[in-house]
This record gives sequence, structure tokens and C-alpha cells, in this order.
Amino acid sequence: MQTLRNIISRYMRSVTFFLVIALLALILYIQIAHECRQAYETATETFYQIRQVLETNQEELTETRAAYRQTCLHNAEAIAYMIESNPSVLNSVEELKKIAALMEVDEIHIFDTTGRIYAGTHPEYYDFTFDSGEQMQFFKPMLTDKSLRLVQEITPNTAEAKLMQYSALWSQDEKFIVQVGMEPVNVMKVTEKNELSYIFSLFRVNPDANYYAVHKYSETIVGSTDLSCVGKNLSEIGLCLDEVTAHDKGFHADVNNEKSYCVFMEIGENYVGRILSCHDLYRRIPSTTAALAFCLITIAMILSYVVTRYMNRYVVEGIHDINVKLHSIAQGNLDEIVDIQSCVELAELSSYINRMKKSILDNNRKMSYVLGKTNMYIGVYEYNRHMKRVRITEQVPKILALEEEEIDRLSADYKAFREFIADLRKNPVADETCVFASRERYIKLEEISESDDIFGVIIDVTDEIEKRKKIEAERDYDPLTGLYNRRGLENRLSALFGGSEELGRSAVIMIDADNLKVINDTYGHDAGDIYLKQIAGLFRDFGPKNCVSARLGGDEFVLFLYGYDSVRELTDTVTLLADLENRSFADLNGQVRVPLRFSFGCSMTGQSSDYEKLMKEADEKMYENKRRRKGL
Repeated sequence: MQTLRNIISRYMRSVTFFLVIALLALILYIQIAHECRQAYETATETFYQIRQVLETNQEELTETRAAYRQTCLHNAEAIAYMIESNPSVLNSVEELKKIAALMEVDEIHIFDTTGRIYAGTHPEYYDFTFDSGEQMQFFKPMLTDKSLRLVQEITPNTAEAKLMQYSALWSQDEKFIVQVGMEPVNVMKVTEKNELSYIFSLFRVNPDANYYAVHKYSETIVGSTDLSCVGKNLSEIGLCLDEVTAHDKGFHADVNNEKSYCVFMEIGENYVGRILSCHDLYRRIPSTTAALAFCLITIAMILSYVVTRYMNRYVVEGIHDINVKLHSIAQGNLDEIVDIQSCVELAELSSYINRMKKSILDNNRKMSYVLGKTNMYIGVYEYNRHMKRVRITEQVPKILALEEEEIDRLSADYKAFREFIADLRKNPVADETCVFASRERYIKLEEISESDDIFGVIIDVTDEIEKRKKIEAERDYDPLTGLYNRRGLENRLSALFGGSEELGRSAVIMIDADNLKVINDTYGHDAGDIYLKQIAGLFRDFGPKNCVSARLGGDEFVLFLYGYDSVRELTDTVTLLADLENRSFADLNGQVRVPLRFSFGCSMTGQSSDYEKLMKEADEKMYENKRRRKGL
């Protein structure tokens, strides 16, 4: 059984431990959710910026391309004019190159009316026609429509597959076609600015995060901060398009065999994603959690100490003080006052205990008052083996005839009182239940024992017992000899033969006093009474075992001997009667001494039997003995 102090301490430690664990788990969950939300917000903000940059770059690219197309066409017009002004330059490659350098173009090609190159800055292209390649075929419609002024989109040229932008138009005299080729340097610069990989590099504030652009139809990675992944299929890095489209708020996945947190957004024909490894995403959480754990444990220990201290001070110590008071009350000190005011609840408890104790004292007084109003002296006592004092009512000292000092000693220690009761029980009254003789009184004592509680009732039955004994004496005893009379003998024998007591070997002896008539006639009836009394004295408590003796009337006596182990032992006892007769004398009036003479007959039995039949058999044998004695 643990003390309340230990229970509170253990409970506080347990509650504190579970609260700290629960709070840490909650904080950990909040931190993870916060990091994921922050990563999502960062990704979303970046995606919006990327979309704005793409839109801005696209506008710039459109404008640059339009301006470049116009520049190419103007350069072709100017070169056509120069050649028309000085047709001899067609015969000199160097002159044409000078014109190209002047106009800041890379290539000049002169086509005849059949669509064949016959002059230009690059002789290696001579004899190429509009049918020489897909790039050349773009300008073939000009052969049938001389009003066309064409500017081709940036495309690889036929010979070298180098990106070029070509423009072409007919000369004013419609004798040749001038084609100008320019490397789209400015356009390429603007185009590079519009590539996703380039844009990703601009927004890579966190170097641990990787950006991916996935074409939503082919699932091909078209741009990434990790250039090694460009051109790969999305599945090759551990993702699938269904997973990307299903989680618009971010999700966890294994990317390149590393647990990561992914956020994707649809931008144009691509899904743009920001992928951050969980190691980098949550790297601040362990240190933050450890710091919080230290703070929580410190706070919890302080709170646990403070709460436990105050609980011990205002509750445990108060309960301990009440227990001390209750222990004193349980020891029988009903004068003890409980007054614990450390808190309202204990103050109320103290009040209730005092009221309960007062009620006990009032009940004792009421019981004593009620018992005092009866015609019998009745006392009550109570004690507990765990308390020292004995609670008694006012009648107990009177019934037990105890002096004040003696009752104070006995009531102060239940062990001494218990020894006193044990000594009282050593003097039981025969044929009475729970009645004992004490100091010339008859006391009826009954106790109820429940566990360690002893409750006893003491009743003075002296008058009752004495009256009953007097009635029984008058009813069952011969007034002259003090032996049982006929009624008393029958009651006693009925009880013996009908009870559970083992009678063993037994015998009924019928006795008739001899010479009673002679003594009465010679010395008077008073002398005859003396003679009968002294014969009765021989029969009272006769033999070494149990004996019931009775005077049936006149000079007839009966002895019932029982409890013998063998016939021989019983026979030897009966034989003593003859020896007793020869050795016994009666003093009559102090002047005459005469021998005590009697005749007897005996009937023996093994165990229980019909005592009336035994008496009849013994009576016959007694008369036979008397006749034989008279014949001598």
C-alpha cells in the first residue's frame, strides 16, 4: 500500500511525462505541417513569378522577332538597290562581302529568274536552288509571284543546319532575287531568356531545391535546375503524371531515390515543380524540437515540484494530521478535537468527524440512560484491537462491583480489560448459558466479535439466578438431606439418558436405610432425621466417577453411577458401599452413637438404557438383600 505522497508524486511524474510527450508530438506535427505549408507557399510564389517572367519574355521575344524580321527585309532592299546601282559587284565575291559587312548581314545569295544561286558571299552555295532543301523551298513561291517579299522564321540552313533567319525579294528590274541571311543573335538572346532552365536559375533562392518543367503531353522533362534530368521521362526520376495532377497542395514522393516534398503547378503546356528533399525541408526540426523538449521538461519539472509541494503541504499533511487525530480517537480518546484548517474541504471533514464523535458520545449517554430505566442492570462495553481504550456505559462498574480506580485502569487498556473478562469466564455457573460467578454476583456475559471489533453486553442476573435456584431447590431437592427428590432425580436422569453425554458403564443402586423405625421409636423423630442426614452424607458424591444421588422418600435412596470404563471398575465401586456400611456411625443428639445400616440392590448396564427398568431391577435386588440380611 503506497502513501498518498508517493501516489501524488508518481501521478504528477506520469501526467507530466505524457503531457510532455503529447506536446512534443503536437509540436512536431505542427512543425512538419508548417514546413510543408511554407514550402508550398514558397513554391507557389515562385511559380507565379515564373509565369510573369515567361509572359514578359514572350512579349519581348515577339517584339524582337518582329523587329528582326523587318530589319532583314530592309537589309535585303538596300542590298538589291546597291547591286542594281553597280551590277559589276556580282562578279566579285569580295565586293559582295564588303556590302554584307556594311549592312551587318552574314550571307548574301543572288538567285536568277529560275531560282538558282549564281552569285553571293558564299560560292559554296552556288547552283543551290529553291528545291535544294526544305529551308530553300520556303522561297519557291517567289518564282511565280514577283511581288512577294518573304521573311523566313529562324530555322537551320540547308548546308550547315546553322540557325539563320532569311529574307528575300525581287530587284526593281526583276532580273534577280536577293536573299539575305542573318544570325538571329538578339532573338536568340531573348529566346534563351525565355527557356525554363534559365528562368529556374533566376529563382533558385534555396540551392537545395530543384525545379522541373514537365511537358504535360509527352511527360518529358523540358527544363530543370538539374541539367542531367533534362530530356528524361518523368518516371525516370520516380514520379508519374497522375501523381502530379492529383496533389495540387503538395505531396511526398521518392525523387531520384530520395524522400522529397513536391509541389507542381500547370503553366502553359508544362507542369512546373519545385522539389525539396525531406532532409533539407525538415533539417531545422530536430534542433527546434530538442530545444522545445528541454524547455518543456524544465517547465514540467518545476510545475511538478511546485504542485507536489503544495499538495503535500495543504492536502497530504492535513490528511496525515487528521489520521493522527482519528488514531487517537480510535484508541478510545473521544475527547480529542479534530481541527485542520489547511483547506475548506479538510475543515469540513474535521467538522464532520467532530460531529460524528459527539454523536457517538451522545449515543453512549442515551444508551446508559435507557438501560438505567430498566429493572435490570445492563452494561455495554466496546473495544477494537487497534484501539487502546475501552468504551463502557455507566452500569458496567456497578454490575462488576469495580472501584473507580480499578475501572479507570481497565478501561484505559483493552488488554487488561480482556484479561479481566477472561478471568470472569473461568467461573461458569452450572446449567446456565453465558452466566459466570463474580464477587458474590451472577453475571451474564455475551460478546459479538466482528473482525477486530468486540461488542459485549453485561447483565446482572444475581436476583434471577438466586430465585431460580431457590425454586429449583424447593422443586427438585429433598429439604432434609439436600439430595435430589423423586422429581429432581427423574429430570436429571432424563437429561442424562436423552442427552449427548457418553454415560459409559453405569449402575442404578436402590438403598433402604435399616433401623429407622427403631431409632424414631427409641430416640425420637429428630434423631431419625439426623440418622437419615448422615446416611445421605455417605451417598453424596459417592465413588471416583460421576454420581447422582436422591432420596425418594422415607428411608429410600437412589444412586446412579456413570462414566466408568469397565464393569470391574464399576463393581469395585459398588462393593465400597458394603465397606462403608461397616465403618460408618451416626451421632444422635451428641449422646448416642449408632452404626449406619442400609440394604441395597444394584442393576448395571453397558451404555444407555431404560433407567426406569434399571431402577425396578435394582429395587427387587435391594429387597432381596434386605430379606437376606433380616434372615441372618
